[in-house]
Amino acid sequence: EEHAWFSYLKLELRYKEVERARQIYERFVMVHPDVKNWIRYGRFELTHGNVPSGRSVFERAVEFFGDDYLEEQLFVAFARFEEQQKEYERARVIYKYALDRIPKHEAQELFNQYSRFEKRFGDRRGVETVVVSKRRFQYEEEVKANPCNYDSWFDLLRLTEEDSEVEAVREVYERAIANVPPSPEKRHWRRYIYLWIFYAMYEEIVAEDGERARQVYRACLGIIPHAQFTFAKVWIMAAELELRLQDLGAARRLLGNAIGRCPKDKLFHSYIEIELQLREFDRCRQLFEKFLEFNSANCTTWIRFAEMETLLGDVGRARSIYELAIEQQLLDMPEVLWKSYIDFEIAQEETENARQLYQRLLERTQHVKVWLAFALFEARDSAENARQIYARAEKTLRSHDADVEERVMILEAWNQFEQKQGDAESRAAIAKRLPKRIKKRRQNGEEYFDYIFPEDKDSNPNLKLLQMAHMWKTNQ
Repeated sequence: EEHAWFSYLKLELRYKEVERARQIYERFVMVHPDVKNWIRYGRFELTHGNVPSGRSVFERAVEFFGDDYLEEQLFVAFARFEEQQKEYERARVIYKYALDRIPKHEAQELFNQYSRFEKRFGDRRGVETVVVSKRRFQYEEEVKANPCNYDSWFDLLRLTEEDSEVEAVREVYERAIANVPPSPEKRHWRRYIYLWIFYAMYEEIVAEDGERARQVYRACLGIIPHAQFTFAKVWIMAAELELRLQDLGAARRLLGNAIGRCPKDKLFHSYIEIELQLREFDRCRQLFEKFLEFNSANCTTWIRFAEMETLLGDVGRARSIYELAIEQQLLDMPEVLWKSYIDFEIAQEETENARQLYQRLLERTQHVKVWLAFALFEARDSAENARQIYARAEKTLRSHDADVEERVMILEAWNQFEQKQGDAESRAAIAKRLPKRIKKRRQNGEEYFDYIFPEDKDSNPNLKLLQMAHMWKTNQ
């Protein structure tokens, strides 16, 4: 074992038998030819002031392992050895020798040490050149191995943009976008499309060539298979570029072409937003109508359309839009649409219209939140009306065998209402209707909580029997 060798070495060194220790090291590195043992041998020679022998040990180690079994730790230690002797050129040669022979993915620490060495003993330009050239070589190897590795292209492009001229950057971009994904599936195109987007942004912002950026966007739109899928982001960014180039007609043509060929919600939203900023409300109306023909289930579009008409002071048109919306058979967020319509009528101080909307909504759904919102609405003007809504809600949910939790929510909200706006008689009445919470156990032993409602006692004899048994157990 190595431990026995170290003990032997310590024994000889304790009696200052350096030559015998050297002979032991010679045998040791042959029996245990690990890199760390060769490094120990070299440091041993340095510790005892024998620099030429230490250098010879490291050189022999490099020769011993050959090109097939090189490890970065050996070269890092060898280079540090030379640094300590202020042999900086020797150290630099060692680092370069190792970097040329050790695979890049196995030489991260070696490269870091080389960078540290250049920062300490080289000039700034030399350091930057070394770092950039190594990184560029690495990225070039990656894209050469896999031309569709777009992440490596992004890394290479960022590196090229930092220290290269415009033409060099354009050349790399052209090489990158030439690698079109072979698959017609959109998920394989997502990263690739960003090469085009970054290319166009580079031309506009860095190169300050708006016309060339326009050509990049058009080339990108020409290569996308719009029959299978499209990218709304590209259409929108191309239109925004036309606006910055002060060509409103071109922007409208782009978005109009996009909506005609491959309509998407995002395209409609962006086009409408542009026309709203330009105060072209007639165009906005036309776009809203086209949008709703394309996707009538989008509640957000109905709401935005109505809100625009409200801002323009056309309340009747806004109300008609809401009416058309709630009559649709399929809606993605009907609760949001109804709430917006009710809020609209409340904002117009049309209380009766809002009340009728609540009634119409309750004909479609008996959801507990609708009842609670209706009761709160009535409570603002009439406590008696709110009380009637609470009573009606509790009765309806009970008759429809609704979930117990929903009945509890109604009664608790009713109780809170009476505590704030009721009198002693109404508070006592609602207190009698509050359910009693009891603990039960399922057949598997799991415990859960249930509620016993006073109204259900008389109609359920089994429940009354259980209650009497519970009272008897309590009295015992």
